[in-house]
Amino acid sequence: MTPDAVARLEETRTAIARAARDVGRKPGEVTLIAVSKTKPAEEILPVLEAGQIDFGENYVQEAKEKWPALRERFPQARLHMIGPLQSNKAREAVALFDVIQSLDRESLAKELSREIARSGRAPQLVVQVNTGAEPQKGGVLPAEVDGFLTLCRVHYGLSIAGLMCIPPVEDQPSPHFALLKKIAARNGLSMLSMGMSADYEAAIQLGATHVRVGSAIFGARG
Repeated sequence: MTPDAVARLEETRTAIARAARDVGRKPGEVTLIAVSKTKPAEEILPVLEAGQIDFGENYVQEAKEKWPALRERFPQARLHMIGPLQSNKAREAVALFDVIQSLDRESLAKELSREIARSGRAPQLVVQVNTGAEPQKGGVLPAEVDGFLTLCRVHYGLSIAGLMCIPPVEDQPSPHFALLKKIAARNGLSMLSMGMSADYEAAIQLGATHVRVGSAIFGARG
């Protein structure tokens, strides 16, 4: 029998704690983001009831349909935007998400700055880095991150919490995680969102503070 999502959640928490301890880190230094994209509210509910707080969604519209009702019951839940964000969705994203992990271009920085000033609500902002320089993937190229961070901070007055990456599927992930950590360190950033279901233990070994785990908890996506 396939274990349910709550059992898989506990297995993932145990593996995260073990990976952290293996490199002399405290398990509490690593935040698990349960990636609930494409999953209906009824499948997310047991995971919330099991004490999971942080969740990741890819699309503003899908999150708008699921999360207001769930948050009425679980106001402590924290929602992370981990998919590509269109600039014209900035207003909705700022209203709904606690963390936006896909800041990757000036037009989006401009709209987020405008909306944060207008609404007074300031989600944590994370810059996505395209460590593999993949043309089909969003993210700032590694050589351009320092300049982009300066632009966000100085020109648009944004507070940047950290960096995020999604390594190419055909590559060993560890060099990408090491690169992200190096870029973050020289820019004084402490949050490193890296590692997914297949590679989060390697990411933890290389300093991840947030891991994004979907299929290892919820099973294959529908």
